[in-house]
Amino acid sequence: MSDNEKTKVGFKQKAKHEFMEFVVIATYLAFFFCALVTYTMLLLKKYDVDNDVLNYSFALINALVIGKVILIGEMLHVGRGYEKRPLYQSILLKSLIFAALVLVFHILEEFVKRLIKGEPSGTVMHGLHWTDMVSRALVIFCAFVPLFGFRELRRVLGEEKLHALLLGRGVVDDVKSPAGD
Repeated sequence: MSDNEKTKVGFKQKAKHEFMEFVVIATYLAFFFCALVTYTMLLLKKYDVDNDVLNYSFALINALVIGKVILIGEMLHVGRGYEKRPLYQSILLKSLIFAALVLVFHILEEFVKRLIKGEPSGTVMHGLHWTDMVSRALVIFCAFVPLFGFRELRRVLGEEKLHALLLGRGVVDDVKSPAGD
């Protein structure tokens, strides 16, 4: 096999792995966000406030966008400096950093939307609802803690060992961790 063919196979495998990473992250976030939409709709219905079922579409779109933001952040090595800390610290710090990253992307999104609508650039920041954004960032942080918990466990144990633990019968004797345990 030539170097060019090896590169193509390596690229295809990497692309497939990245796509599967995206699917797993987006599926988790979609489940979480749709659960929040359901809760909100039921709560508002209790007070006779109609809520749009279209919110599920927004939840799915947000899951896709945030999933991509996470992958881009990981490709840029965001949060890698915390991987030498104890696992709980790494999980919490990465969750916090990526929640802040999502908040920044959301602010940029709002900024662009308002500029497209023709609002003057100086007034865009004043029109943002900061309490909504901070509460959204808090919810995102809460969603990220288990997500990054599993991702950090996978990093420390290795993908095969984590899969054996989660999907097997708890027997992982024949699977080695990346640390050589």
